[in-house]
Amino acid sequence: MVEVRINETVLRDAHQSLMATRMSTEDMLPIIEKMDSAGYYALECWGGATYDSAIRFLDEDPWERLREIRKRTPNTKLMMLLRGQNLIGYRHYADDVVDKFIQKAVENGIDIFRIFDALNDSRNVRASLEAVKKYGAHAQLAIAYTTSDVHNVEYYTKLAKEYNDMGADSICIKDMAGILTPAVTRELIPAIKAVIDVPLNLHTHATSGVSQMTYLAAVENGVDIIDTAISPLAEGTSQPPTESMALTLEELNINTHLNIDTLEEIADYFKGIRDKYLADGTLDSKMMFADPKALIYQVPGGMLSNLNSQLRQAGALDKYDAVLNEVPSVREDMGFPPLVTPLSQMVGTQAVFNVLAGERYKMVPNEIKDYLKGLYGKSPAPVDEEFRRSIIGDAEVIETRPADRLEPEFEKLKAELGDLGKNDEDVLTYALFPQVGQQYLERKYQPKPVAGETIKIHARYGQ
Repeated sequence: MVEVRINETVLRDAHQSLMATRMSTEDMLPIIEKMDSAGYYALECWGGATYDSAIRFLDEDPWERLREIRKRTPNTKLMMLLRGQNLIGYRHYADDVVDKFIQKAVENGIDIFRIFDALNDSRNVRASLEAVKKYGAHAQLAIAYTTSDVHNVEYYTKLAKEYNDMGADSICIKDMAGILTPAVTRELIPAIKAVIDVPLNLHTHATSGVSQMTYLAAVENGVDIIDTAISPLAEGTSQPPTESMALTLEELNINTHLNIDTLEEIADYFKGIRDKYLADGTLDSKMMFADPKALIYQVPGGMLSNLNSQLRQAGALDKYDAVLNEVPSVREDMGFPPLVTPLSQMVGTQAVFNVLAGERYKMVPNEIKDYLKGLYGKSPAPVDEEFRRSIIGDAEVIETRPADRLEPEFEKLKAELGDLGKNDEDVLTYALFPQVGQQYLERKYQPKPVAGETIKIHARYGQ
C-alpha cells in the first residue's frame, strides 16, 4: 500500500500565518495528548516566529512551551523551523551561538529541524546542519520555493541534489506563498526524487486556492510527506485541512496513518480556540479565505497577516492592495529573493515605506542596506549595480559566507547579560533578541510583591 505521512502545523505555522503567531501555550496544552495519539508523522510546534512572539507579546517562556509539549508527546516527533544562520532571529549569528541553540533545542525536545536559508544560499545552512547531526537529531534541509527568471525546475533540482549530498536526512520544498501549481508539481517532484535518496516533504499554503490540488499532484508523483493544519485553523493563509487530505488519500488507498475519529476530536477543540481569537480580534477573518492574486504577487501567509497588522496599526488599511502590488517590484529590484523570513519582512516593510511615503526608496531600512551589501548572502539573481549604489553608495559588498565575519559571541553575551542569565536558554533569548529578550527576562525574574505589599503600593498612589 502506498504511504504518505502528514505533519500537523496548527501549533506553529497555521497560527503564525493566520494571526501573527499569537496562540498561547495555555490554549495548546489541553489537546496535545490527543494530538499525540492521532498518527501524525510530526507536530510542527516551535521555531519560526513562535519564540519572538512568546517573549514579545505573550510574556511566555518559549523553552517552557517546548518542554510542556514534549512531556505530552511520547509517540510523535516534534519539529521546528530554523532559519539557518539566522536561527529564529533576524540576523546572522556566530557559529557558536548556532551550535548552542541547536544543542539546547535538542535537549528540550526537538526531533526534526527544518532548516532553510531565505536566499537558498547553501553556505548559510551548513553550520546548522553540522550542529543538528552533532547532537543526533534529524536535519531536514528546506528549499524556499518561489518563481522568477532564475527559479525553475532545473534550479530546484540542482539545489536539492546539493542539499542531499551535504548530508540532509530529508529534503523539503517550502512553498510559503502557496504558489506552487499542480502542473509545476508534476514536473518538479519527479525531477527532485530522481536526484535524492532521502524522503521528500512538500510544504505549501492555501493562500492562492490551489494547495489541495497541488498536494494531490505531489502525492501522485511520489512525495513522501505533506504538511496540513487541522480544519478550524486551516485554509486562507494557512495550510490545507488535515481531515480533508486524510480522507481523500485514504479513499485513494494511500495510507496516512491518521485516525479520522481522533482528528475530529482535535478539530472540535480548535473550533473553540478559533472562535476565541476571532472574538477578540486577534484573528482577522480576512486571513481565512483564498486570494488567487497570491499567484501574481507571491506574498506568503505569515507576511500577509503581518502586513495587515502593520497597516492597521498605521491607520492605512486602505493601502493594503497598493502595498501588495508594490511587493513584486521591490523583490525584482533586490534580485528576486524568496519571500520568506527575514526577507519577507524586509521586502514587505520596504513596500509599505514606498507606498506610504509616496516615493520609492525615500526611506530604506538598515536591513535592506545590509542585504545589498551581501550581509545576508548571495541574491538569487544579480542586483542592478546602479540601483545598489543608489541605496548604499560605495559601501563594500562582501562575497564570502556572511557568518565567516562573525567572532564567537555566546560567552561575551553571557557576560553581558550577567545575573539575568540563569541558564543557557536565557542567554540565547538575549542573544537572539537583545532588547526584547532582556525586557522579558527582567519581567520573568523580578520579585513579585506579596498581596499585602501590593495593597500598600496601590493605596499610596491612589490606584
